[in-house]
Amino acid sequence: MSETTPAGGSHAEPAKNKSALLGPAEIRDLAEMLGVNPTKKLGQNFVIDPNTVRRIVKSASVAAGDVVLEVGPGLGSLTLGLLETGARVVAVEIDNRLAEQLPLTVELMQPGVPLTVIREDALRILDLPGDPSRLVANLPYNVSVPVLLHLLEHFPSIRAGVVMVQAEVGERLAAPPGSKVYGSPSVKAAWYGDFKTVGKVSRQVFWPVPNVDSILVGFERREESLESEELRLATFALVDAAFQQRRKMLRQSLSVVFGDSATASEVITAAGVDPTARGEQLDVHDFLNIARAWPGE
Repeated sequence: MSETTPAGGSHAEPAKNKSALLGPAEIRDLAEMLGVNPTKKLGQNFVIDPNTVRRIVKSASVAAGDVVLEVGPGLGSLTLGLLETGARVVAVEIDNRLAEQLPLTVELMQPGVPLTVIREDALRILDLPGDPSRLVANLPYNVSVPVLLHLLEHFPSIRAGVVMVQAEVGERLAAPPGSKVYGSPSVKAAWYGDFKTVGKVSRQVFWPVPNVDSILVGFERREESLESEELRLATFALVDAAFQQRRKMLRQSLSVVFGDSATASEVITAAGVDPTARGEQLDVHDFLNIARAWPGE
């Protein structure tokens, strides 16, 4: 893991605007100077609208003194919006060019603000400075759920936040049991806390314009963890099995875990759950109860 902080240098410098945030012209100029062509592989769609940036920051209730984790800061649109509140930002960026430029852009636009940039893959990071209490990020769409779950698993200091994701993914994260889009991500997110959609985002505020809709998802972590790490892993294994064959009854879909449908029925019944139910009908507590009844757990 490599770390950079604000410093002077000869890298690209955007023209400073009155709002101390980046607009469409600054974003495109920076990208051109750095030779950055936004790639679908890295999920790079840069926010070019300052009003949208401030809306995201406001929806996340970011305040002065907060330590905020941002993943995929890109050229710095959201980073500057977060820093504008007086919060400290820890930004994790996988692209070396963007990671090197971000402190320089921030120092030019908002001199002296507290920013730490870490050049790392968010899916691999296991240590962060400052114990961030909030996560606010425009998550790369192709890895948004794995990144979110990884961060919630490894950084219990994160108590709340707002992430921007593909609309379909966001609706799934916030879906209640019984919903058509309720699935494995819904249950796993619910393990950590309460998730809800907090607003849609126009495609036109991005550059390049994506071919999918975006949505903001807010969350608050539970006061206490549901259970031990061992039981979390067992619960998640049950969730994966149930939704891999979501049209089948639990006694069938979970037979791959318990060995056969008869044993699955016994364990599920012992947990107080109907073995003829389907995974989409269960909430996270139901899956946890089955994990608790799992022989050997």
